[in-house]
Parts: sequence; C-alpha cells; structure tokens
Amino acid sequence: MSHRHFQDDLDKLNGSLIRMAGLAETAVKTAVTALTTRSKDIAYEVIDQDGSIDAAEMEIDDLAVNLLALQQPMARDLRLITIAMKIANDLERVGDHAVNIAETVIYMVQGAHFPVLPEIEEMARISTNMLSVALDSFIRGDAAMARSVIKRDDRVDELHANNFRILLTHMMEDPRRIGAGMDLLLVSGNLERIADLATNVSEDVVYLVEGRSIKHRASDNRKAEGAEQSENGTVSGSGLVS
Repeated sequence: MSHRHFQDDLDKLNGSLIRMAGLAETAVKTAVTALTTRSKDIAYEVIDQDGSIDAAEMEIDDLAVNLLALQQPMARDLRLITIAMKIANDLERVGDHAVNIAETVIYMVQGAHFPVLPEIEEMARISTNMLSVALDSFIRGDAAMARSVIKRDDRVDELHANNFRILLTHMMEDPRRIGAGMDLLLVSGNLERIADLATNVSEDVVYLVEGRSIKHRASDNRKAEGAEQSENGTVSGSGLVS
C-alpha cells in the first residue's frame, strides 16, 4: 500500500468517526428533548436512528482492521487507528443509552403525568455538553479541551446520587410514585453513563494527542484525597435519606 493510499484510508477512517460522532450526539440531544417535552414521536426518532449508529461502528471497525492488516502503522497513526475503534465502541454505547432514555420516555408518557427533577434536567445539560465538547476536542486534536470534560464528570456523579436519594424519599412517602420514580432513576443512570463515556472519549483524545494515558489517574487522586481527609477526621457518614 502506497503512503498516499494509506493516508487516504486514514482520512476516510477519521471522517467516518466524525460522522458517527454527529449521529451519537444527535441521538442524545433528541432523547433529552423527548424527555423534557414528553414526546413519544421524538422518542421514536431516537430508536429509529439507532441502526445508523450501529452500522457506522461496523464500518469504522472494518476500516481500522484493514489498515492494521495491510500496513504497519507507527506512532500517531497507530494511535489514531486503535483509538478510533475504542471511540466508535463508546459512541455505539452512547447511542444505546439514548435509546434507553427514549424507550423510558415512551413508557412514562403512557402513564400518569410525571415531573422531571431539576437535577435530571441539569444532568441532561451537562452530559450532552460533555459529549459535545469531547467530540469537538477529538476533531480539533485539543487535549486541554478534552481535560475540561473530564473535570466535569464528578458533578454528574453527584447529581445522580442526589436523584437516588430524592426519588427514594418520594417512593417511600407514596408507593404510587414508585413506577415513575424507578423510570426517572433509569433516565438518571443513563445520563450518568453518557457522561462516563464522554469522559472515556476525552481520555482517549489526550492519549491520541500526547501519547500517554491518563485513565484512572483522576479517580486515584480522588481516593487519595478522600483517605487523607478520613485520617484527619474531616469526613463524616450520612444517611441515604435525609
């Protein structure tokens, strides 16, 4: 394979990944719109488009495997090919979580009217923005932008924990709210996973640009800080329901 042909195939791989990123981002934003507007029609749009995301992942895998098999890429080219496969897998999972939200919305709309917690609305805003910025950081090759996404994941985790406490309290107070409460917990959990996947993409972008992995380092630092606070007696336990 000539260098020119190899570069053309790399460009094709990059372009396919960017198109898949657009599909996944649209799926999440559409699912959130379906949730906030309580629209079954919009929710079905998310489900109908999921096949396009799956097909895009398979196309990227085929392109990447062919490049690895027919050439011996080095350095950044090798990183791009392997990272493309990882990001494609994460984007496919993002699409699945968007479908999960859409399916939950369809189920909820058929039941009694349900309020969407402000915490879930904030989660939706942050998660969709994290995904958008993570994908933009890939397109731009901007490691600093990618790191800004990683820093926001803790806030989404905090909101998800708050949702669990709030919804559990509501369900304990009124068993008639259990169905809607469980549905909203599912939505919250899917939004939390989308934020995690945006973080994965951002970590992969840093590796692609800088050639070094930062996975797990943030969580290790948080564990160390937590242990230090515990030793100093600054951490206190709290009940699940206030």
